[in-house]
Amino acid sequence: MSDIRVAIWGLGSMGSGMARMISGKSGLEIAGGIDSREEKAGEDIGDLIGLDDQLGVKATDDPEEAIDSDVDVVLNATSSFRDDVRDVLEFSLEKGCDVITIAEEMAYPRAGDADFADELDRLARENGVSLLGTGINPGFVLDLLIITLSGACFDVEKIEASRVNDLSPFGPTVMKTQGVGTTVEEFEEGVRSGEIVGHIGFRESIEMVADRLGWQLDRIEESREPIVSETHRETEHVEVETGSVAGCKHIARGIKDGKEIIVLKHPQQIHPEEVGVETGDYIKIHGDPGVDMAIQPEIPGGKGTMAVTVNMIPQIVKADPGLKSMADLPVPGAIMGDIENLT
Repeated sequence: MSDIRVAIWGLGSMGSGMARMISGKSGLEIAGGIDSREEKAGEDIGDLIGLDDQLGVKATDDPEEAIDSDVDVVLNATSSFRDDVRDVLEFSLEKGCDVITIAEEMAYPRAGDADFADELDRLARENGVSLLGTGINPGFVLDLLIITLSGACFDVEKIEASRVNDLSPFGPTVMKTQGVGTTVEEFEEGVRSGEIVGHIGFRESIEMVADRLGWQLDRIEESREPIVSETHRETEHVEVETGSVAGCKHIARGIKDGKEIIVLKHPQQIHPEEVGVETGDYIKIHGDPGVDMAIQPEIPGGKGTMAVTVNMIPQIVKADPGLKSMADLPVPGAIMGDIENLT
């Protein structure tokens, strides 16, 4: 079997990390790379992503140049929002490529726009290929892992899960969307205006879990609260004074028959260790039997997203055509050997 040829659309930190991972895996080959920065066009992707050796494949800002008939899979790492990646996804599907995107709203796009999901499903089927949205969260911790653990239960009454993580490694864009460094009043105004969004993907995760368990929800409710710092903290990109906002506590609740049946929490702040907070991923299933899982510290968000995306390549290649979610496909495993045995 020939190598699976992969093009990466978006060679920022996430796309570059996936490219580095692919370069070390037998059976996967980087066939193209798209970077919107014109000054990067023409650079060897190996140089661009920090490898010791060149790959003989140049980055380009022209999708037509990067995605040809020899490309099998396109990995998309350009935006969190479905509307922003629609053109990317449609272009790639029409080229006859399987696609995996890390846009959070694509983890379960039917949750936000059923017509949008139906159109992409139709386009994928027409071209005989598959489309998947994934990442560490949504796509793994607060949805697929919950679904998997529920498989050990006779009955499930309620699900509570949380991902407690450290925002310190992230750049200024994330700090802004989480409200880090604002006053409480500025945070509350940012939530009202939509500038402070907290976690992207709660609705997608909740509906993925509910649909898989056969629960028909009445509604989904969300709240965002400021995490006010009790001490001075700072990163390379932001400084937080005592009394200012160090992060965002975002909570989403799936309501069924007037009761909370799925509760997901995602408190994120810079340097949580400075106030005695340990990071981690936690899932508690109330049922028969109950399940109580804790992973400490948190699964790293960046590396986790890169790994889940690349490790799903064999699954999307052999999937039936159409729009898929992580609940539709075999669970990912690390690619450690001959990829031919996985496809």
